[in-house]
Amino acid sequence: MAEKTLHVRSISQVHELLGMPKPKHPLISLIDVSQMAIPEQYVGVKIQAEFYQVSLKDKSCGVEYGRNSFDFDEGVMVFSAPRQVSTFTETIEKGNITGWMLIFHPDLIRGTHLGDTIDDFSFFDYGVFEALHLSDEEEDTVSVVVKNIQQEYEQRIDNHSQRVIISNLELLLSYCLRFYERQFNTRTAANKDVVADFEKELKGYFEKELQLEHGTPSIAYFAEKAHLSQHYFSDLLKKETGRSAKDHINDFLVEKAKHLLLSDNRSVSEIAYDLGFNYPHYFTRLFKSKTGVTPVSFRNLN
Repeated sequence: MAEKTLHVRSISQVHELLGMPKPKHPLISLIDVSQMAIPEQYVGVKIQAEFYQVSLKDKSCGVEYGRNSFDFDEGVMVFSAPRQVSTFTETIEKGNITGWMLIFHPDLIRGTHLGDTIDDFSFFDYGVFEALHLSDEEEDTVSVVVKNIQQEYEQRIDNHSQRVIISNLELLLSYCLRFYERQFNTRTAANKDVVADFEKELKGYFEKELQLEHGTPSIAYFAEKAHLSQHYFSDLLKKETGRSAKDHINDFLVEKAKHLLLSDNRSVSEIAYDLGFNYPHYFTRLFKSKTGVTPVSFRNLN
């Protein structure tokens, strides 16, 4: 069918799309994926949803997020944030897959501590191929918390319900953050290869003088080289080295700038342009933030 985009703005709309009864709560719902059905009319349709999604699925389920296919033979967790795009690649009948999908609207957490810190859970922006693989014990842990959330909004709606739901939601995401850290640790050998390749690519960027055409190196450039999403790539580097991808790039630029300032008679502006900065004052601001002095002062002091 012709490609089009369906904008899903409410939890009720999700239930309708999946062929399920109306939700018990307007802003959050736990969906048993074995009960969802996707008819032919939605295959190939790009779906942009206005809510957060946390899913535990057992195997390939005919879903793509962005350009990535979800295709695993074991239970894994995947996450998506509002306005991300997913696509159903095949019809799904009830009972075809097992697992659950927790969805919640940003309005649920607006004005709360979780609303202020939700961006700290960077796995909402990971690619599907960077899914969280759980041990049996970890799966039991998250399932208990999710069940508590469901029981709260289905059975105990009172003055404390929203606070309890959000507290459990924050607990769930905190567990996922912990389990991702465990996953980084168990894949440390492969991660070290990514770090080594990144350092090589960063040096190569300037050796090939790519900054003259493309500007200062971006996280997106190196993440693509590593076949990782930007957020996962940066989190991996921070786990392995204690510094984010942005810190690595900026520190490299400043060290290169120091060398040029002391070995080259060109003006600060010329050196800034040579490093890929479109505007010299951006270079000066970065240099001072890292060294405590301006490029001119650094040159004069040395």
